[in-house]
Amino acid sequence: MSSPKEAPVKTLRTSLKRYFLTGLLVITPIWGTVLILKTLFVTVDGILGDVLARLVTPDYYVPGLGILTLLLLIFVTGLLATNFIGGRIVKLWEESLHRVPVVRGIYSTLKSMMDILSFKEREKYNRVVLIQFPKNGHYCFAFVTGVTQGQVQEISPDPLLNVYVPTSPNPTSGYFLLVPEKEVVPLDISVEEAMKLIVSGGLYSPTKPVNTAVGYKSAGEKAPRSDLEVPIA
Repeated sequence: MSSPKEAPVKTLRTSLKRYFLTGLLVITPIWGTVLILKTLFVTVDGILGDVLARLVTPDYYVPGLGILTLLLLIFVTGLLATNFIGGRIVKLWEESLHRVPVVRGIYSTLKSMMDILSFKEREKYNRVVLIQFPKNGHYCFAFVTGVTQGQVQEISPDPLLNVYVPTSPNPTSGYFLLVPEKEVVPLDISVEEAMKLIVSGGLYSPTKPVNTAVGYKSAGEKAPRSDLEVPIA
């Protein structure tokens, strides 16, 4: 049993430890962000800046010239890619990259990540649903991408939906499932909010509680319940 004199020392030690850990949690992401931005600035500015300096200002180096060149290059590329001719050039460029084995894998992965993070392909995802996966009693977010057609649908006694289950934190990989429509729980959450939640591994807090969609009626219920909340860890 500690004496009364040791109690303030113990309290002080606990407070100092808590303050240190709190400061570490605050400083680490800030410092990491600064280091990453500094590395990107030095790398990009060094590559593009040196090339442009030889053409424009060969006698002296202008800091930040490479960054300005990169921003201008991004803007011009976006401008060209939005018109018909530029779009065709980009498509031909992508087709040529897909012919190179190693480059194809790197480019496809990066492009898929950018498309998902920018929600460029969100029109492919009709709605966000909740399904039991990988086994009963375990739930996960999924995106309905369409309705199953053809003979695959005919062999099932219930209507099937095409469902994509993205993995976390990399949503570019995942599982394609054919799920009976009666086992799908529609959620009142946007694709953007659901994707942020998946990418963050559950750390992101949605702007509002995730509820089942209005009008949803689970098995055994006589009336729809719009107040059923899905708990998020």
